[in-house]
Amino acid sequence: MDTTTTGKYRITGHDNKGFGGEENGSTQVAIQEKNEKRQSVKKDDDDERFIYDVYESPPIPLTFGFALQHGLLSLSRSLSTALLVADVLCAQKDEALKARLLSTTMFMSGLCTFLQNTIGIRLPLYQGPTATYVTPLIALMSLQAWECPEVDDSVAIDNSTEYVSTIVKVQKLEGSLMIAGGLHMLVGLFGIVGLLLRFIGPITVVPALTLMALYVFSATVRFAKAQWGIAALTVAIALVLSFYLGKKKTPIPWYNRAKGCHIHWSQFHKMFSILIATIVAWFVSWIITAAGGYDMSEDSPDYYARTDSRMFIVDQTSWFIFPYPGQFGPPRYDTGAFITFIIGTIGSIIDSIGDYYACVKVVEAPPPPKHAVNRGIAVEGFMSFIAGWAGAGHATSTFGGNIGAIGITKVASLRVFQVLGLLFMLLGVIGKVGAFFVTIPYSVIGGLQVINFGVLAGVMLSNLQFIDLNSRRNLSIIGISMLVAMMLQHWIKSTKNAIYTGVEDLDNTLTMLMGNPVFMAGFIACFFDNTMPGSKEERGITAWQTELKVEDVEELPEKVIDDVEEERRKKVLDTVYNIPYINKLMKRCKGMGYLPVCPRYDPKLED
Repeated sequence: MDTTTTGKYRITGHDNKGFGGEENGSTQVAIQEKNEKRQSVKKDDDDERFIYDVYESPPIPLTFGFALQHGLLSLSRSLSTALLVADVLCAQKDEALKARLLSTTMFMSGLCTFLQNTIGIRLPLYQGPTATYVTPLIALMSLQAWECPEVDDSVAIDNSTEYVSTIVKVQKLEGSLMIAGGLHMLVGLFGIVGLLLRFIGPITVVPALTLMALYVFSATVRFAKAQWGIAALTVAIALVLSFYLGKKKTPIPWYNRAKGCHIHWSQFHKMFSILIATIVAWFVSWIITAAGGYDMSEDSPDYYARTDSRMFIVDQTSWFIFPYPGQFGPPRYDTGAFITFIIGTIGSIIDSIGDYYACVKVVEAPPPPKHAVNRGIAVEGFMSFIAGWAGAGHATSTFGGNIGAIGITKVASLRVFQVLGLLFMLLGVIGKVGAFFVTIPYSVIGGLQVINFGVLAGVMLSNLQFIDLNSRRNLSIIGISMLVAMMLQHWIKSTKNAIYTGVEDLDNTLTMLMGNPVFMAGFIACFFDNTMPGSKEERGITAWQTELKVEDVEELPEKVIDDVEEERRKKVLDTVYNIPYINKLMKRCKGMGYLPVCPRYDPKLED
């Protein structure tokens, strides 16, 4: 049968009588109508197209501006995680240790981000301390062996007894995280993640990652409550610039040799909506601070809304700090810490898989092949090992908040995230520069977290579109898994010695597992989804795989495919998932097809 393709539309011999020499006039009218419709669809698509696509490199000044914007989103988590690790180590008053922990956190986050965007999965992703590792650390503090002794304020925090105790705890976290990170890396290197993907579907991902996105509300409130008005102002400015004025353009004075001085219209306000919101809210906070609108007492709720509340961090931080493996001494092992990091590792793998696909949806890229997913997980595991060796006290994983920022700013450039990694490494070494950025008022940080985690929660919930929501089976699994996970977490938190078997290590293990709502929700949902009778269509597996599959025109004769979209897809595939130069070398080497992280890897080998 003769077939002709026009843009998005196919015209076949059966549909077009003009192929038989009849009704040519009506055929031309039909083609014209289709072309007009195509232009209309294309115009609608252009409204949603990225300002800088994943394969595009913005000008150098804009690249640094975009990287700085993403960095401001992530600094709050780096600061809060470093402070949390200090609390676990009973070093609440040791500002020197806090500064070194913060420096280590930022440097490792930057290094992992650069490696992930260069040799890892190569999607625009930021790697940093996420809730999957923060939540288990909070649970670790509830164990008796990790309780902090009461120290009088007049006693220095670094006296001989407590100093040794703190260092020993750092070394225990160090060794336990190295083991967990090594196992994490092996999961990626040996392609075990491919096996996990056979059992993890949207019904597993939705409860686990939705609870993770919602569970951080307590941390968000902790920052936003410093001054709810400033937090609301930050959110309002970002939303107005991104959505209400999303289709407007900003007049910017510009100069070039061709036109001389002229007005250049661009979507500057949309590209830098979050950065503008941060600067404006920070400036308003400074005005209120200077006018005496905030209480100077540390016990006051609005003290941390002041712009000078943490300026001492800048004074007490050295100009240069060089994080290096083993900086706190040789690693040690602790069962409670190891279980903590194993829980974080399992949650991190599930979280990362979900974030990979969330990023794919946001940047409108084809789905990652198995070798790219394996490589991404392996890079995260390797950096978790290095972060443990350096004494960071936490691992690095994909940070979902920046994925939401891509959807708001419409800047998906991979180069921006590579520069972001280098920027964080620089901030980790130049102590005072990084310390200045972490003086952002808590209320501004709270507003940024509302934006990031709010968008992330929405992206996670979008996976519900693949599930048959008319099925009582699916609704029961999702509802029960989320409810039971939250119930167990509340019970563990509110009951002293909730688990008592007589074996301390077993008690600690069960407490860690049952007190983590993200892990429990994912575990319960995964168990029921894979044991309860149900078709792949009902479970959403078929629709999910179809949505995330790169399809050819010949395979789907009814699918509408635009020539421009096909060209963009090829450019995207040339940028993501493939390592420049190294891929060609790996494809030439025999035997590489057996390596799960190699582009020549054949997924059929898993069967």
